[in-house]
Amino acid sequence: MSYSVSLSSPIHFHTNSRFFSTFPPKLPNKLKTTVTTTTVAAIPPLSTATSVTDLSVLDSTTVALIGGGSVAALAAVLSFTDPERRRRLQAEEVGGGDKEVVRNYFNNSGFQRWKKIYGETDDVNKVQLDIRLGHSKTVENVMKMLTDDGSLNGVTVCDAGCGTGCLSIPLAKEGAVVSASDISAAMVAEAEKQAKEQLTAGNGDIAPVMPKFEVKDLESLDGKYDTVVCLDVLIHYPQNKADGMIAHLASLADNRLILSFAPKTFYYDLLKRIGELFPGPSKATRAYLHAEADVERALNKVGWKIRKRGLITTQFYFARLVEAVPA
Repeated sequence: MSYSVSLSSPIHFHTNSRFFSTFPPKLPNKLKTTVTTTTVAAIPPLSTATSVTDLSVLDSTTVALIGGGSVAALAAVLSFTDPERRRRLQAEEVGGGDKEVVRNYFNNSGFQRWKKIYGETDDVNKVQLDIRLGHSKTVENVMKMLTDDGSLNGVTVCDAGCGTGCLSIPLAKEGAVVSASDISAAMVAEAEKQAKEQLTAGNGDIAPVMPKFEVKDLESLDGKYDTVVCLDVLIHYPQNKADGMIAHLASLADNRLILSFAPKTFYYDLLKRIGELFPGPSKATRAYLHAEADVERALNKVGWKIRKRGLITTQFYFARLVEAVPA
């Protein structure tokens, strides 16, 4: 893969060694996508970086890209920072650990921030607009995975960590029977509101089945579904807990489990730590990167194997996408 500058969004998805790119979403004219396949690379070059000034809008769930020379300079500062201390203070403020921090964040300042990112408002900055693009590409790839295998009419799908309904609503429009949940009551309320507005019958068509929305964390999910999807949630779990979450999600799925997670490489890990130097005005959740090999190992341990793999990248959004099936 190769990457172009100015908020390019190269999206490459592959099954085995065959690569393909998905159709682009409707985007403002000021934000165009560029896809090329001249070379293969795991990460964008540092020449696509933004300035340090832009880092003030980031929190630790967002990876900051900065100029190559600045990377070296800021990397030297990392040994003098203590992001773990900031995280411990966050946990103490809400009286718990990772789960409580996440719930508190996404019910308060995080909800307002991500509602804008996941929405259609123009009241977003360059970074937020870029993250919106990346997340929409992830949703598109998932929808393509599912619809390529046939009609979704009547197929049961668990959308674990549904956010504001970005995936649940398109699934319902395709006829899927969706059970959607999120740890944040504010997110669930917004998702239900959006679903009621969008999932209406028109032109004589039969209205889709309204998703069942619930406030639940991943550990509390139960039932059996044809497909379980969990997008951009594992970033809130360290690997030892993520292993258990992956096993639990697999136990809910009969035929397919789709996961997206922030990939852990030396490069991305360095960028995340640099981003932690600029936590922004709002409280940030803890952000954990995961090596694809670790996720695959967790799947294999419970009798599942990866069938499809993809990498979605924009300037500020990075997600590894995998589809697993029973081995």
